[in-house]
Amino acid sequence: MKPIIALDADGVLLDYHEAYRYAWNKAFDVMPAIRDPQAYWPIDRWNVRRLVGEELAHFRASFDQDFWSTIPAINGAVDACLRLHDAGYELVCVSAIEAQFQAARLQNLRDCGFPIQRVIATASTGTHTSPKAAALQELHPIAFVDDYLPYLRGIPSHIHSALVLREPNGSPNIGEDQAVVHSRHADLAEFATWWLRAERRCRP
Repeated sequence: MKPIIALDADGVLLDYHEAYRYAWNKAFDVMPAIRDPQAYWPIDRWNVRRLVGEELAHFRASFDQDFWSTIPAINGAVDACLRLHDAGYELVCVSAIEAQFQAARLQNLRDCGFPIQRVIATASTGTHTSPKAAALQELHPIAFVDDYLPYLRGIPSHIHSALVLREPNGSPNIGEDQAVVHSRHADLAEFATWWLRAERRCRP
């Protein structure tokens, strides 16, 4: 069996920021301009207003099957996955997404050209522990890459925890939880390069 590397989707494989912008345009017929290119959360990145009530419900309705199956890939992410795949790793997407959108997420990844055949949707646990911890315990990957530090809480310590440190403004990737992180990277492409170099150094 091939060793498994588990990968988060939004912010690691797929550009959720850009998808959010297009969802806003679909809902309100306005393409938002950039407000802060270094903002971690899309609501801070784009020049959009805070929504409540019926407007919020209307916007959330845009996050449908079409939305979850058409998010663009992050620059360099497909190539990074192809390099890992060609090096002999099986890549599995572990995503905190509703189960009803699991198939749409897989179709999205396949359409983008990712060499990924499996998506595991994880529901919220309502606890301090990552909703992905149980799935990773069963999957037994050698590494897991995510861009959201709280999702590294409680995962088995023998799994290499790699954190993608993307846009810093408002980032949740700070604080004492950093103690569980084994490596930090600007993006998936940087992780792939670093991982494959480390693998070569460890070969007899």
